[in-house]
Amino acid sequence: MTKDLSETASLISDPGRASMLLALLSGVTLPAGQLAMIANITPQTASTHLSRLVEGKLLGVEQQGRHRYYRLYDGEVAHAIEALLAVTPHRKSSPTSGAWQSNRADGSLAFARTCYSHLAGKLAIEIVAALQKRGYLIPREPRIFEVTKRGQAWFHDFGISVGESQLKHSRFARRCLDWTERRHHLAGKLGSAVLTRLRELRWVAPIRGSRALRVTLQGQEEFQKLLNIRLPQNLQRQ
Repeated sequence: MTKDLSETASLISDPGRASMLLALLSGVTLPAGQLAMIANITPQTASTHLSRLVEGKLLGVEQQGRHRYYRLYDGEVAHAIEALLAVTPHRKSSPTSGAWQSNRADGSLAFARTCYSHLAGKLAIEIVAALQKRGYLIPREPRIFEVTKRGQAWFHDFGISVGESQLKHSRFARRCLDWTERRHHLAGKLGSAVLTRLRELRWVAPIRGSRALRVTLQGQEEFQKLLNIRLPQNLQRQ
């Protein structure tokens, strides 16, 4: 096990491979050529790196004609990367709990972003805090949220069905450590369903060329109505 951990850590430690993993953190699938450009390395070097990441089960690959498209192997890889980012020293410390910062701009990675298939960032943390405050989610070990009966009813009203069989799966409602906030947001299948629903309702919208998200005007109003999440005044101009 020690050897396996060391080998996996060595795969992530290379700057080029780390850049490619981060580029895929939003759950997208990208071709080798684009990943080479992102990592600022030659196609030949990228091919070697990608082969090692696939062999180490950090990436999955799909063949379409002459081209290969790469993605993160699964949500566990995304979770591991976010956890590593959370313990990585940053030049500028990020705010944790408390009031929104007046200079927090909508559209920044720290404000709201996709983490593989679920929502991350300050907004995700505020949503979880509101759900916990109302008794809909309860943090449990190891790294899971318990969805209460009241929580099941709330998610149903929100448009997300939560069945008893789903609650038995340990990966249904996961706690994922947010690297900008140093607190846990909601991951797993429930986290994915929440992000999908927010997109369907058009409360959040993607920003082209980034995994950052912005909150729409409708979303600003509805987050306050539904969960009493007050967004900063500077967002009202978006």
